[in-house]
Amino acid sequence: MRRAAERFQVAVTTARRWADRYRRLGAAGMVDRSSRPAHSPAKTVTRTERRIIGLRVTRRWGPARIASHLGLHASTVHRVLTRYRVARLRHLDRATGRVIRRYEHTAPGDLVHVDIKKLGNIPDGGGHKVHGRALGGRNSSAHRDITRPRTRSNRPNLGYSYLHNAVDDHSRLAYTEILADETKETAAAFWRRARQYFADAGIVIKRVLTDNGSCYRSHVFRDVLAETQISHKRTRPYRPQTNGKVERFNRTLLDEWAYAQPYTSETQRRTALPRWLHTYNHHRGHTALGGKPPASRVPNLSGQYS
Repeated sequence: MRRAAERFQVAVTTARRWADRYRRLGAAGMVDRSSRPAHSPAKTVTRTERRIIGLRVTRRWGPARIASHLGLHASTVHRVLTRYRVARLRHLDRATGRVIRRYEHTAPGDLVHVDIKKLGNIPDGGGHKVHGRALGGRNSSAHRDITRPRTRSNRPNLGYSYLHNAVDDHSRLAYTEILADETKETAAAFWRRARQYFADAGIVIKRVLTDNGSCYRSHVFRDVLAETQISHKRTRPYRPQTNGKVERFNRTLLDEWAYAQPYTSETQRRTALPRWLHTYNHHRGHTALGGKPPASRVPNLSGQYS
């Protein structure tokens, strides 16, 4: 028995256990068995498990909050939720509690998500995110721009930037411009440039998905899509989840570019956008793409095969 244990690099007790099992049960005894104990005296009682699952389903709380409410450890609540295979909160629609249906179109250009993100401008010298409320407020008050007169007394009018974004559903390839407004003419002109960007990458667009903003419901935007026979689909009202890929891109854009470092002026922040966008498209790994960048799904992004 010791020689056999040395041959297969296991303990002698392990070799003896398998040998005894074979003598008693034959080949059927060689099948792996569950290591779960026959009795679990410390297991959470069924009534408590039902309360945990009930709070998760009805109130959509996480393990820590459920544990605080029931006087349990968060690890205990987590084990119960895992045992019954309850969906994680990030997989649920917070409004309805239903599991989110995720989808991905099979080829680049089958669907492009388009959206606009409004972003406040940074005063010269930096705002409150750099210097705090006191000094940041003084920089804002001292900011002067004759093209943006003050609409209220003693309050600066720094204005806003409008980030027009287009994200391909299959590859997550993104195109972004910082524009002065969100009018129908601006949105239509942006789409023409975005369409050309995707065309240069070898992507033929078939359909566009937007929200119900006035610029996207206009005849101007409808006509610019009709020029190349692109169908237009809009999300249901008050359902931004339908356009979730570009909404998630908006959050990434804010976290990794707009608020990633203490900019001292709006010009400095705008100058950093092209470099970040190149990194996002060509080098930054995307979790939905198995850690690869969007460029990995667009063979002709560099234009070398056109």
